Amino acid sequence: MSRKRRMFDIDLPEGSIADGAETFPAGKVGDAPARRGPMATAISETVTSTLERQEIESQIRAENDALAHEHVRLKRLGLVIELVPLELVEMSKLVRDRKAGPDAELADLKASIAELGLSNPIRLESREDGRYELIQGYRRLAAYRELLEETGDTARYATIPAAVTQPGEDLEALYRKMVDENLVRKDISFAEMAMLAIDYAADPGTAVSDPEKAVAVLFKSAGYQKRSYIRGFMTVVEALGEDLTYPQGIPRALGLTLARKLEEVEGLSGAIRAELRDWDNRSLADELGVLRRFAGEPEPDQGWDEPGAARPATRPEKPAKARASFQFDRREGRAKCVAGVGKLEIRLDRDFTTIDRRRLEQAVRQMLDQLDG
Repeated sequence: MSRKRRMFDIDLPEGSIADGAETFPAGKVGDAPARRGPMATAISETVTSTLERQEIESQIRAENDALAHEHVRLKRLGLVIELVPLELVEMSKLVRDRKAGPDAELADLKASIAELGLSNPIRLESREDGRYELIQGYRRLAAYRELLEETGDTARYATIPAAVTQPGEDLEALYRKMVDENLVRKDISFAEMAMLAIDYAADPGTAVSDPEKAVAVLFKSAGYQKRSYIRGFMTVVEALGEDLTYPQGIPRALGLTLARKLEEVEGLSGAIRAELRDWDNRSLADELGVLRRFAGEPEPDQGWDEPGAARPATRPEKPAKARASFQFDRREGRAKCVAGVGKLEIRLDRDFTTIDRRRLEQAVRQMLDQLDG
């Protein structure tokens, strides 16, 4: 049975609504907003929160993408430092400027790394097989390898900090980077630079085959005079070859005098090599003594370059390995002194050949007299 709606007639008294008065629908006053149900409110808040979260996530993704692209760019430039295992580092692409043999400076470098760590990372180039080619940092890599062998501390020395670049640079640019780093070193010798120019010219991967031209290519940042010295030492290195054990120890003045003598005196290189050959236990002082004797003016009664003349060769006993070293600061920079059996070396960024010989001799005599006192 359907329920009937009842209709009511409401009689409003006359004059109850003023003429011209504003009327409103029932239940509404002025511009009051319509009420929203709890479900609609929850949905609206959820939508707003979702949009805000999506916007934040979009910003984070954009920042991460920018950081990733910047990381890749810096890594390609070799500006990102990585820890590279020592066993993955090769040294076959570039011929190093270091002659095999004892390195007096390596012990100090190892001590510094052990105490303070490596302040200057090496530079590597990645290879397709997952290994790396050494571009800069031969001595730093050698120090790490010796420290690992001596201490067995794999946590500290099994990996080395390195800036890794991607392959693609031509061989000349890689050589130039290695050379420019070496030119900053105070201990790089003219003989080492000469050997590098010779090896660069002999490298089949380079466009230059003439060592003279290789000097101009590799040492562009060096002055004309320095390049001239390097070419002079090339004469010495090429003439005496593997019979030199300490080419890096040849002073500039001695090397240039010897180069001039080698060009002037026929058979001089053979005589020097004959004396140095098979002398396995000689020291740096021994080798320099031989070179100075051949480079200097011979005594009248010695006449070593006359036909049939023979000069007795001495072979000193093998020197002890004990040595002491210390450093101190002077106006010219940091001086280093290395004392061993039969030798005393002073290394300083100064050209001692410019000092008057008599003054230099007097100063050395006074120093030795003070040591005796």
